[in-house]
Amino acid sequence: MDFIKELTWRGMIHSTMPGVEEQLAKEMTTAYLGIDPTADSLHIGHLVGVMMLKHFQRAGHRPVALVGGATGMIGDPSMKSQERKLIDEETLRHNQEAIKQQLAKFLDFDSDAPNAAVMVNNYDWMKDFSFLGFIRDIGKHITVNYMMAKDSVKKRLSNESREGMSFTEFSYQLLQGYDFLHLYRTLGCKVQLGGSDQWGNMTTGTEMIRRIAGAEDAYAITCPLITKADGGKFGKTESGNVWLSPKYTSPYKFYQFWLNVSDEDAEKYIKIFTSLPQEEIEDLVRQQKENPGDRPLQKRLAKEITTMVHSEADYNAAVEASSILFSKNANETLRHIDEDTLLAVFEGVPTFDVSRNDIEQGVKLVDLLTEKAPVFPSKAEMRKLAQGGGLSINKEKVADPFAPATPDMLLNGKYILVQKGKKNYFLLIARD
Repeated sequence: MDFIKELTWRGMIHSTMPGVEEQLAKEMTTAYLGIDPTADSLHIGHLVGVMMLKHFQRAGHRPVALVGGATGMIGDPSMKSQERKLIDEETLRHNQEAIKQQLAKFLDFDSDAPNAAVMVNNYDWMKDFSFLGFIRDIGKHITVNYMMAKDSVKKRLSNESREGMSFTEFSYQLLQGYDFLHLYRTLGCKVQLGGSDQWGNMTTGTEMIRRIAGAEDAYAITCPLITKADGGKFGKTESGNVWLSPKYTSPYKFYQFWLNVSDEDAEKYIKIFTSLPQEEIEDLVRQQKENPGDRPLQKRLAKEITTMVHSEADYNAAVEASSILFSKNANETLRHIDEDTLLAVFEGVPTFDVSRNDIEQGVKLVDLLTEKAPVFPSKAEMRKLAQGGGLSINKEKVADPFAPATPDMLLNGKYILVQKGKKNYFLLIARD
């Protein structure tokens, strides 16, 4: 597989340095990508870079994931208008371990193959540097004029930012540049991968290798920053980032995010975020144009990425949960989906707290849904709707409003889903 050719048709190449294609054609090459460990989970904004590493390994080359334990303590000024808060070493180590577990779903770290992936932490080689040692041995090789010419620096020093730029952030490109030099020396790493906003920092690295190591065979490849067709920021929802960890974004919500992207975005994202071959993607695009209502692109995109990030079981559960509102077996599904998924499916519906004791005592539904929880304004209205087939408890129709509530109605031992008519849902929460 030709790495550059593969990423080009996928729309994942923004800039490349002259000579990099010849380097990749000549031999198995090592490339690294830096990942900021400021959280113990990656979010989907990281996925473009991770997929670059995945394709690099598929092409027979060796990927290196660099967790920025040292640089993460400072914060990259690129595209940022404010300085970032610093985090401590213990937090960084915890985050690094969590990130490696996520990356293992994309990269082969454990095989005996010569191109098995490697994870490194730049804190391991930066922690022993003294300030004097670094500015003497490294800083003297890069001029202030060179550093000032970078867009990330010029932007922060211009009128766009009143706060200016601290020396800490100004030194960031030297640290990232030294990472490349260190990996060039220790792992024979000749390529750095990253987003287009990193170009300035990456070229500082190739310049440092040229000036200090006297070598000309170091290169940079960047991918474009991903945007949505409507101009909105990719990966952001009303509730914030879409995370890879189920602790922060449930598999159901993760699946729903991809399922609900626009047709135009789906056509772009399926190339970037899956490893599906070109012919298969082109066939899906053709199907989408013939029958856009069936949304084959979104369905396949959501399947591939949910399975890759979570598991096939999580994907199947998300699909099943998505069908709750329309499925004939909805009651059975409600009985076995987990609490997080249940709450995600019915996020935003009105909720009422009720007494667990009332349910255990067999309170009549007509009393439960009028006096205990005001789902209905009156008992007469509830009776009328129930007799007309418009009342459901946990997606099962209830014709007798005087039937008792029972503990076995509680989903996850805690919830009762009430449906009033076709579209109005309410969630009762049993409290002790």
